[in-house]
Amino acid sequence: MTMESSYLEDLPSTGQERVVQRICARVAGPAVGAGVQVASLPLGGLQVWLDSPRHRWRFYHRMARELRLAGWHTETGPDRLLLLGWSAVCLSHRARMLSAALAGRLADFDKTAFMAVMIATRLRHEGFPVEELPAEVEARCRDALRWPARLEDLDGLERRSSLEPLRLRLAQVAGLEAKVGCRCCEHLALASKVARTVAGGAVPARSRARSSASCSATPDSSPGVGLTERMVCVSVPNVATTRAGTAR
Repeated sequence: MTMESSYLEDLPSTGQERVVQRICARVAGPAVGAGVQVASLPLGGLQVWLDSPRHRWRFYHRMARELRLAGWHTETGPDRLLLLGWSAVCLSHRARMLSAALAGRLADFDKTAFMAVMIATRLRHEGFPVEELPAEVEARCRDALRWPARLEDLDGLERRSSLEPLRLRLAQVAGLEAKVGCRCCEHLALASKVARTVAGGAVPARSRARSSASCSATPDSSPGVGLTERMVCVSVPNVATTRAGTAR
């Protein structure tokens, strides 16, 4: 371990306790999350524990993994989880994960479109209310992207440090989070638009910028028609054709 990797920030941040409880409750799930307790330590940092002893060790490790991804150093004990401040190593890991998301899953808009088509089509066949379809599809795509929830967890948290290396890393992370947040909004807007299309039976024009994603067209596809539009076409009933067939 290098000297730089051992830097920890021992000053509490505004909103830290509330944010840590929010993260741990989300990771633990609705059944266990209500029993998450968070309290300050006398010499700085926080302690987290669960009211229910069932599978406590497993939940502590899940929480610790998510808290480290947020940038905090954690220690897992048999009866509680300790959060000891910002870690240079964990912040660097968060920066790598944010960059990987931008270059990987968040660069693949067609995957989101495909997921939205599949979810919306299945829900429609199950009789899900049409007016609620876009919101439900967007919510499920939000869960699949994972980063929207992670960014929302940090709302209200003041991230600061008295150490220069940590201040630089926190600034780097904040910049990457802004990019990831914008990209997530684009994905969710696409998912909502596809869901409205499946619900209404009309094929949308491609709305995202050329730089956001590229269309993988096949030799027999029409010029300017991307994967998103082709998937919607095969999933949405052709209303005009159906009416014509009925008239005959």
